Amino acid sequence: MSNFLDDLFNKVFKSSEKSPMTHKENIVLKAQEIEEVQVWLNSSEGRETFAQISRSYHFKTIQIEERPQIHVLDSKYARGFAITYDEPLDEKTFPLLFLAFAQRVLALGYQQVSLDRKMEEINEQVKVTDKFYFKPPLKSLAENELISQLYGNISIEKISVNNQPNYLKVLATFYSDRLYQDPKPFDQFLDHLLETTNDGQN
Repeated sequence: MSNFLDDLFNKVFKSSEKSPMTHKENIVLKAQEIEEVQVWLNSSEGRETFAQISRSYHFKTIQIEERPQIHVLDSKYARGFAITYDEPLDEKTFPLLFLAFAQRVLALGYQQVSLDRKMEEINEQVKVTDKFYFKPPLKSLAENELISQLYGNISIEKISVNNQPNYLKVLATFYSDRLYQDPKPFDQFLDHLLETTNDGQN
């Protein structure tokens, strides 16, 4: 997946001697935005969107392409996927899906560490990245008890270029430190994330 994304942005942002201009700011969601996501998750449109993404992901694992196009990352210390902006996603469902993923991660017991927006201007092209970052909650440990990392640290990104949606990325990164338990299976995380009937609330 990383090679695909590198190739994509090498084409969009052609090499330049100029340093990119960047700006980063925190984002605070409004209660109305969260309510809209919950309504959408329980709508027929929301359920069908998740069903299509789930189909596309599983087809991709057997080398069959389906819309929207999925790119899979599978390495020793990180697993995830990216969803290219494509049918059936549109300018309404693209940001809703980003927020819906975040709601489902919170429902797993994660704590939101940050939500920010990074803007980069390179060769008159503007890339905007909205990013959630989640970590498992801190808990008191018994003597010699290993730290649970659940499914790892989770990041969710929404990327746009020149105000046009580009792709969404979900990534789980793992600790290899002996103080931590092994992460739970990523496939189990996907089952929760892409479940068509889960409204994000346990």
